[in-house]
Amino acid sequence: DIGCFGNERIKTPHLDRLAANGMKLTDFHSSGAVCSPTRAGLLTGRYQQRAGIPTVIFADPKRPTHPHGMQDRENTFAELLTDAGYRTAIFGKWHLGYYKKYNPVRHGFGMFRGYISGNVDFISHVDQAGRLDWWHDDQLADEAGYTTHLITRHSVAFIEANGDKPFCLYVPYEPPHYPYQGPNDKPVRSVGKPRGPSATKQSRDDIQRAYKEMVEAMDDGIGEIIAALKKRGIEQNTLVMFFSDNGATQQGSNGPLRGRKGQVWEGGHRVPFIAHWPGKIKAGRVSDELAISLDVMPTILAAANVDFPTNRKFDGANLLPLLTEGKSLGRRQLFWGHGKSRAMRDGPWKLVMNAPGQKRPGLFNLSDGLAEQDDLAKQEPGRLKKMLAAVKAWEQDVADDAAPQPSSPPQQDK
Repeated sequence: DIGCFGNERIKTPHLDRLAANGMKLTDFHSSGAVCSPTRAGLLTGRYQQRAGIPTVIFADPKRPTHPHGMQDRENTFAELLTDAGYRTAIFGKWHLGYYKKYNPVRHGFGMFRGYISGNVDFISHVDQAGRLDWWHDDQLADEAGYTTHLITRHSVAFIEANGDKPFCLYVPYEPPHYPYQGPNDKPVRSVGKPRGPSATKQSRDDIQRAYKEMVEAMDDGIGEIIAALKKRGIEQNTLVMFFSDNGATQQGSNGPLRGRKGQVWEGGHRVPFIAHWPGKIKAGRVSDELAISLDVMPTILAAANVDFPTNRKFDGANLLPLLTEGKSLGRRQLFWGHGKSRAMRDGPWKLVMNAPGQKRPGLFNLSDGLAEQDDLAKQEPGRLKKMLAAVKAWEQDVADDAAPQPSSPPQQDK
């Protein structure tokens, strides 16, 4: 849904320029097909199943929710960078726990402005359970404004205030998640009323209009953030990475890819990735190396010369040799789990199990096409058997290492 990856309807000049002056990865993937799990993997560099967050964390207090949030035993990149003297902040979406003990400031971030749920009304900041959800650190503190504009404003202010020292800024924008609202639209939710009438009566054309405005407003914000780096004189010393937490819904475009958000087909987890670091990353490069959002944490730590903890298993790879020197990451095996669905990559080969529309495991060679239509399972029985065994071994591995989630939510939200 951005120009530099082929979308002609939505205009994203700032992201396009970032890609032109940096590097695109065309075989980059989120570690999950929905938001909470991918964010757990991103922050820890470990499959989200190890963090005990294989599914979405829900907002509705009447709906039984398991998991409850990111557990203390997990180390986030923010914690490790804070220990190394970095200033850290997150502005935008958290979605890794609704209780204060799971708040970003309890997981290494020095500052937080944004929302803890999966989405909020872009104007009223009410979540889909009908509760106000806009925070300053671990306290509710609403402020007027369109979420995208607020996230940008806080990000720019953080750079202006902290650009003289090492910092790590995590900017999880809300677009293009529903509710579909452009900067000039009206609220569709209010406290106690999570489903306003206009939210359910939007036409396809109106959704598409808002969707376009939402992504373009985000692009404008990214342009402001890059401008702030330049103004501070630190663009040459700042690694910027852009990517998404899952593929597009049916409201967006996944191009030639099969499936969408919430599925382990390529459309559910193959996402745009841009890396930008003037003087370190050569401009205009494109790579089809297989990479995943789990790689972001080891890449950040390597760029910051921060050592990995040795008391836990990590699943990501350091991308810097690829980004800065063009070195191959080598053949990789990667795994996805969403509900009962499973997928695995072994180089160009992809195994898909229990996905929508499937009756039996499918095997696809993505080097021959990305549409996942030519099932080669019957022609490649040996490869199919090995990959099925690898998925089973992976399931056991992450289950053995999984952080236990409490059986009930915290009794006191302190």
